[in-house]
Amino acid sequence: MRAWSHKKKEKNKQGDIALKCRGDSFVVKTNIHFPTDINLLYDAMRKLIELTGELFESCGMTGWRQYRYSIKTIKRAFHKVQQSKKSKSKTAEAAIKKAHQDYIELSEVFLRKVTSTLSLPKDNSKLSFVSIGHIAKTEVIHHYIRHAERQINQIDRRVLKGEVIPHAEKVFSIFQPHTEWINKGKAGVLVELGIRVGIIEDQYQFLLHHRVMQKETDEKVAVIMMQEAKGKFPGMNAISYDRGYYSGKNREKLNEELANVALPKKGKLSNKDKEIQNSTSYKYAKQKHPAIESAINALDVHGLDKCLDHGIQGFERYVAIAIISRNIQRIGAIIHQRDRKLFEKRERRKRKRLKAA
Repeated sequence: MRAWSHKKKEKNKQGDIALKCRGDSFVVKTNIHFPTDINLLYDAMRKLIELTGELFESCGMTGWRQYRYSIKTIKRAFHKVQQSKKSKSKTAEAAIKKAHQDYIELSEVFLRKVTSTLSLPKDNSKLSFVSIGHIAKTEVIHHYIRHAERQINQIDRRVLKGEVIPHAEKVFSIFQPHTEWINKGKAGVLVELGIRVGIIEDQYQFLLHHRVMQKETDEKVAVIMMQEAKGKFPGMNAISYDRGYYSGKNREKLNEELANVALPKKGKLSNKDKEIQNSTSYKYAKQKHPAIESAINALDVHGLDKCLDHGIQGFERYVAIAIISRNIQRIGAIIHQRDRKLFEKRERRKRKRLKAA
């Protein structure tokens, strides 16, 4: 392994300025409330009743004139479930099950009503959805029906039958279904609801590459991110990651493509690993690696702590714009620093001339 040069503008064989990079990931939260199976069911029921009522109202159909009151009825059942959980009496468990049972049964009543009334236009020639917009709205209603049916099934299994719901079956938002339940082991942060975003930064504090890591973990993207970044910036010749990115294959592939790699090994170190991690170049890389936290903090405080856009495409767009904005901000900081130095230089010359006169 070649030494990790300390020179700021070292060049590679092609004459490009060698880029010494560091990579890390952080969680960008989605704009959702904390998910529970009962409030997810309420969200689904509220939307499907509201959309059905609006649809029938716009088509001049009867049967859903009291849809706003129906939403309030569902909300009261939802609040009753919430209140039952706060009880500390001896009969609390029975009361909780009864409240959940009533909530499920009421939801099923409205689900049957929605399903049956949506089929009316097909059976009655006097009733028809008059625009493509109406047809599209029925598809959205069916989307929320599927969410409601899933949540009813999970509440029944978890509360009434005592089953444990597998993590893979859970959805954490019906409006932002791409949201993931992430536990990165940070002190004081039990869980984060969002998606991981990986970034690669060079020694000049520019973000060269980012990746929205949907259903991906750090060790899965270490090589891919490096290759994608190097494809854009051939001058890249070094990278440092933290221990979460380690695997034997990752280290091997990174060493094949880059002159210098700093990737701490998990677990017990062999003599060869100790030799590598005690080298001057490795220590220098690890000393510089924490600087990437400054970039992550800058993204957080300038709006990327939470994505306010909708859908996975909106999430990806929001992140990309934030990365571009950070690089523009960095360019502005460099220009400001240069102009300040020129101003200070002129002021020193001016003072020297006045002193000489």
